[in-house]
Order: sequence, then structure tokens, then C-alpha cells
Amino acid sequence: MINSTQVLYFTLAAYFDTGILKYLYFLLIMSLYIFIICANLSLIVIICTNRSLHEPMYMFLCSLFVNELYGSTGLFPFLLIQTLSDIHTVSASFCFLQIYCVHSYGAVEYLNLAVMSYDRYLAICYPLQYNTHMTYNMIALLILVTWLYPCFAMVVLLLLTSPLQLCGSIINKVYCDTHSVVKLACSNSNGINTYGLIATFSTIFCSLFLILYTYMKILKVCFSGSEQTRQKAVSTCTPHLASLLNFSVGACFEISQSRFNMNSLPNVLRIFLSLYFLTCQPLFNPLLYGLKMSKIRDLCRNLISNTLAGCWFIKTVISVGS
Repeated sequence: MINSTQVLYFTLAAYFDTGILKYLYFLLIMSLYIFIICANLSLIVIICTNRSLHEPMYMFLCSLFVNELYGSTGLFPFLLIQTLSDIHTVSASFCFLQIYCVHSYGAVEYLNLAVMSYDRYLAICYPLQYNTHMTYNMIALLILVTWLYPCFAMVVLLLLTSPLQLCGSIINKVYCDTHSVVKLACSNSNGINTYGLIATFSTIFCSLFLILYTYMKILKVCFSGSEQTRQKAVSTCTPHLASLLNFSVGACFEISQSRFNMNSLPNVLRIFLSLYFLTCQPLFNPLLYGLKMSKIRDLCRNLISNTLAGCWFIKTVISVGS
């Protein structure tokens, strides 16, 4: 029986030898990470620097983009190192840090999407009382709860997981997650499994219940309202629903892999399904909201035009000077 404090390193067994192709994978992963950083960071800067976007909907969007940066940073730098490495090990302390980042990212994402649906519900169903209900204090409180609750829940989970007595150190994934570590426990881990399930499903189901309730109310108003109301609902709710669907699919993949035996699937497919949870949402959201939200789209177009004009002006000045 091995105490967890004696397990200094975990081995990530899902990696396999790709030979010279590892450099191609490294460049692909690096390109994706650079795009995620640039896209999400650009939208955060656009929202923060333009007073016309200092509205509740865009503030919640800003929180969403910050979470995309947070979640992808918990995975991509580590993935880049492991892709080039021949020995796929990770220290126990870093493994638990990654567990914290990955799981808190998922919880913040669901809660943020739930808060955004509540905001749309107030804006469409109670437009006259919207500014009274959605004050800056309320916005700050909702964003604070969205971030603090997952952080607290993950701290409790790590405090329960880290003292476990482990009988092995091999994790059959490309990154660390709680269930993979708990499966290595020699002692009874029913309490941790129960807490994990309660924390996961309470976050997911409470969020989905709020989203379902708000959209039922929104649909009711749309069917009985004017054409303008319907257009407003479609333009603001479509990106949100698409983002929710995309993330829910990724979460289902991740939960299924953690809770059920997927060894019958090809290794490459299992890796893809586990990474979908952490990669597609940070890639998908900036493109989705950048293209669908007219204010953001127009500001992005102006930013690109001004940048190109600035580059052309500098190039002209340099060519004249030479």
C-alpha cells in the first residue's frame, strides 16, 4: 500500500509514439493555442475598451472569454511539452493543479452560460425593468458567484483527493483528472466519488434547469410578441444555444470516458474525445460571438481595417524615407 505523498510522479499512458510526426502535432497544437489566445484576448480588449459594449450581456461574454483563456492555458502548454517529450510523466503537485484548472474551468463555463441565459430572459421578458434588475452590483455579484463557487468546490475536492492512499501511478489519459487519480486508490473512495458526482451534476443540472426555464419563458414571449421581439431573441440567443450545445457535447464525452470503459475505442479517438472538452469551446466561442453579434463584428472589422491602414501607412513612410 503506497501513500499518496510517496507518489512523486504520474505516468500518462494514453500517449503513444508518433515518431517524426510529433513535430507536426506540436506545430498544430501551437497554432491552435496561439489562435485561442489572440481571438479571446482580442474580444476581451474590444469589450473592455469600448464604452458601447459596457452592457451586462457583453460583460458576461467577457467573463466567458476569460474562462476560455484560463481553461486552455491549463491544458495547451502542458500538451505541447508532452507532445515533444519521450517520457510522459507529470509531478503529483502539477497533476493536482491541472485537475483544479480543468474541473473549475468546466464548472465556470456552465455557470457562466446559465447567467447569460438569465440575462437574456430579463432583457426579453422584462425589458422595462431590465436596467432596474441588472445593475452593476448585480452583474458583479453574478460574475463573482460564477467564479467563486467552482473554485471553492474544487478546493474541497482536492483536499479530499490528495490524502488518498494510491496503489499505482499510471493515468490512462493525456492529462490529469480526478476520476483517473481516484481509480488508483487502495482505500475506500466512495465518499470522494459521491462528492464528485454531486458537485458535477448539481452544477450541470442546476445550470441546465435555469437555462431551460429561461428559454421556455423567452419562447412564450416570442410567440406572443412582435416581430422585433422575435428578431432580438433570435440574434442574441442563437449564439448562446450553439455554445451551450457544443460544450454539453464535450462534457458528455468527458464524463462518459471517466465513468465508463472506453478501451474498445481506438486510442486516437479516445484522445480526441477527451481533448474536445477543453479545445473546441475556446476555439468555437470567439468565432461564434465575433461573427454573430453585430456590435462585436463591426468593431472587429473596424479594428482590422485600422490595423491594415496603419501597416500600409508605416510601409509607405519607410519606402519614401528609403
